[in-house]
Amino acid sequence: MAIDWYKEFVDLEYEPAKDDLVCLYYFEPAAGISGKEAAGRIASESSTGTWTTLFTMPPRMKALQATAFDIEGNVVKIAYPLELWEEGNVVQLMSGIAGNIFGMKAVKNLRLIDVALPLAYIKHFKGPHFGNAGIRKMMKVNGRPLTGAVPKPKIGFTAKEHAEIGYETWMGGFDFVKDDENLTSTSFNRFDDRVKFMTKLRDKAEKETGEKKSAFLNITADVETMKKRADLLAANGWNYAMIDVVVAGTSSVMTLRDYCSDLGLAIHAHRAMHSTFDRNKKHGLTMQFLAKIMRLVGVSQIHTGTAVGKLTGSRRESIALADLLREKKTKAVEGMLLEQDWGKIKSAFPVSSGGLHPGLVPDVLDIYGTEMILLVSGGIHGHPKGTRAGAKATMQAIEAWQEHIPLEEKARKAKELKEALEKWGHYKPV
Repeated sequence: MAIDWYKEFVDLEYEPAKDDLVCLYYFEPAAGISGKEAAGRIASESSTGTWTTLFTMPPRMKALQATAFDIEGNVVKIAYPLELWEEGNVVQLMSGIAGNIFGMKAVKNLRLIDVALPLAYIKHFKGPHFGNAGIRKMMKVNGRPLTGAVPKPKIGFTAKEHAEIGYETWMGGFDFVKDDENLTSTSFNRFDDRVKFMTKLRDKAEKETGEKKSAFLNITADVETMKKRADLLAANGWNYAMIDVVVAGTSSVMTLRDYCSDLGLAIHAHRAMHSTFDRNKKHGLTMQFLAKIMRLVGVSQIHTGTAVGKLTGSRRESIALADLLREKKTKAVEGMLLEQDWGKIKSAFPVSSGGLHPGLVPDVLDIYGTEMILLVSGGIHGHPKGTRAGAKATMQAIEAWQEHIPLEEKARKAKELKEALEKWGHYKPV
């Protein structure tokens, strides 16, 4: 009598149905396990299968099986019937396609690269509230990237000191000031105090510049506390809230998406802890999968790396992530992305940050173009003449890129940029 039935979950002649979800996995079978058997185990354990044949099972269950239908080396595509997934519940989806299968002994390594979601699944999600066009309208910025900076060091300032650095950032021409991932409400910088001081200096900066100014203030905590902090932001005229979306959890982001939207708040998604899952190229999840889920849930923007700064991530990955967030229809990229029609889901901004300074701005814009959020933090606060001059130097670097001239040529008439280049040149931090 047969013990296992994994081979029944492999059919290399299968053509995915229109409403199937299709996952792209990298996998390595354990010793003594064939590639076909390992693929069958992945499909089985993430859908209706188990480790052994069963005495009885309703015939209709056959139609709910996942099917491994394309195996090329260590890459497999698996199709999942739509009926397996609860409407509008991406947490349940992740429990299936990114759940227990990662712990199977029969698979040495497993990495979820991407999932193609049919419109029949996507229609149950709201996506970003504003979309990129809505954010630009809200901030009154067109024709250039939106800009922001974190006061550095990232944690340690009092609420008043934080706001004062924010004011200098705004006065240098930047649109946003950003909390970093580990600043929430500490004994030396309480959230309520930070909101109070930031609001006062935001209003001052707007009056003096005639420009819209905003901030990504970090509300990350338990859900009820996040709601109270979002309420405080809205009451003080802010249009954004920041959430550390990986550590907070997908379910909390789903809840806060609707809550913040009702308050008129966009969500800035920091990806802190993402590398725990996506840095290993053979096991875990990819950043593009995480970004896709967050756009589906409804954040307005998410960090995607720079390819030229201090964090991991290649130029190819950065471009793929940007397209995944911005395009109405994402094109397939071999080994990285599956084709995706986003239907009515609005766009989100990629956020480029991590080890940037004015000398690297053209490199980043060559990768992303202008439809992005550019965060330059240490690279403005470390300017020889201070934060305001550093922000001005960054804006001058953006202008140089738009004018199609080298930074050194622009620097002849832009003293802040000249001083930045004298310190950093085109140095790429490690």
